[in-house]
Amino acid sequence: MALVLDTGPLYASLDRSDADHAACRRLIEAADEPLLIPAPVLVEVDYWIHARLHAGVLVALLDDVVSGAYRVEELRTEDYPRIRELCDRYADADIGFVDAAVLAIVERLNEPKLASLDHRHFGVLRPRHVETLRLVP
Repeated sequence: MALVLDTGPLYASLDRSDADHAACRRLIEAADEPLLIPAPVLVEVDYWIHARLHAGVLVALLDDVVSGAYRVEELRTEDYPRIRELCDRYADADIGFVDAAVLAIVERLNEPKLASLDHRHFGVLRPRHVETLRLVP
């Protein structure tokens, strides 16, 4: 088992001015399982860091990845048909590539929970492996 991190909690844990910073920081620091970042989430977090913070925050995050504090989960070829299916099925709900990729990885890993602040999108998505995802924090 692992704690899969969507963009919101990972970014909030890095930005002290974010309203969800304390809760997300606690979630990450208290995790007793591996912390997993889907590769597309890293790209989104990079965007928000450069838009709102400074490059040093990204460098510190990458240092944490290198040290093993986080594991980056790459997409696999077999994830893409599911991502395509989700993007098509939920096009009217504005489900984009990153959210679809996160769900595909969560399904592949058979994880019943997801660290996400995006209850609007992940509340709509129906995973294959559980009735509903448990969203934390």
